[in-house]
Amino acid sequence: MLYSLARPLLFTLAPERAHELTLSLLKSTHKLGLMRQNIAAKPVTCMGIEFPNPVGLAAGLDKNGAYIDALAGLGFGFIEIGTITPRPQQGNPLPRLFRIPQAKAIINRMGFNNAGVDQLIENVKAAKFKGVLGINIGKNADTPVEKAVDDYLICLEKVYKYASYITVNISSPNTKNLRSLQSGDALTELLETLKKRQLELAEEQQHYVPLVLKVAPDLEAEDIQFIAKQLLQFKIDGLIVTNTTLSREGVENLPFGDEAGGLSGAPVFEKSTACLKAFAEVLNGQIPLIGVGGILSGEQALGKQNAGANLVQVYSGLIYTGPTLIQDCVSAMKTT
Repeated sequence: MLYSLARPLLFTLAPERAHELTLSLLKSTHKLGLMRQNIAAKPVTCMGIEFPNPVGLAAGLDKNGAYIDALAGLGFGFIEIGTITPRPQQGNPLPRLFRIPQAKAIINRMGFNNAGVDQLIENVKAAKFKGVLGINIGKNADTPVEKAVDDYLICLEKVYKYASYITVNISSPNTKNLRSLQSGDALTELLETLKKRQLELAEEQQHYVPLVLKVAPDLEAEDIQFIAKQLLQFKIDGLIVTNTTLSREGVENLPFGDEAGGLSGAPVFEKSTACLKAFAEVLNGQIPLIGVGGILSGEQALGKQNAGANLVQVYSGLIYTGPTLIQDCVSAMKTT
């Protein structure tokens, strides 16, 4: 109710300013004890973790982990922060975030703007949240793609003891050549190296933290087959399907529809769900799947579940529908 009143005002602001203001207000109301959604429990065990409910926050909303406690008050079953990189970086030049309200869509070309992994860790240590926390890791823009694995290793080693699970983001369209890591020898080397280090860290710290891969929706059938084979070969613990799309289907001829970047929101639902279903068919339950992309209703969350998702994540849908989306999704999804 409150969000439906505030949204028209927020939409008069530049998208990035509205984003910052919303998070600041959320943090303030949380500190005052005014913002708490009590979501009915619907526990799910996945990747060896018990999630209080199957609806999580996708990475990108809280890149630096500065708002964990406030976001937890909204009732998410899990929260994913990041994408974080080894060193701080500004990201791409402004403007880089565009609303397309006619299509309930967003285009972003943020470019992994973040304060660096060390700052994220300080924020996580300061948070009181004891729930399921995913940390999404990436590479710095100025790191050559041939050296990308080094950046992922740095982040993996630093965040390992603070994360419930760690997501390897190789699917953002806004870091040059990043998506090339989804194929061929590059993917094999990345997964093999990270898996080896994950097992070493688990032994050293006597604590196993699942490793998850996040992929794009813009994959051909042979790409899906190859990625699935690599996931199974290296015993990767989970797969997030999907990131934003380069397609402009659904926003053609709309204001900002031709801006460069990744498209999210309602237009990506069908494409991301088809990709999810394809992975589910190939993997046949051997690896848990997290469905994300275009969820704006409980019915669509159930659609992801029916396509093979064990868990779902939302982000763009929150911007258009508000935090009541979380309860709608939890209520609609089946107990597994």
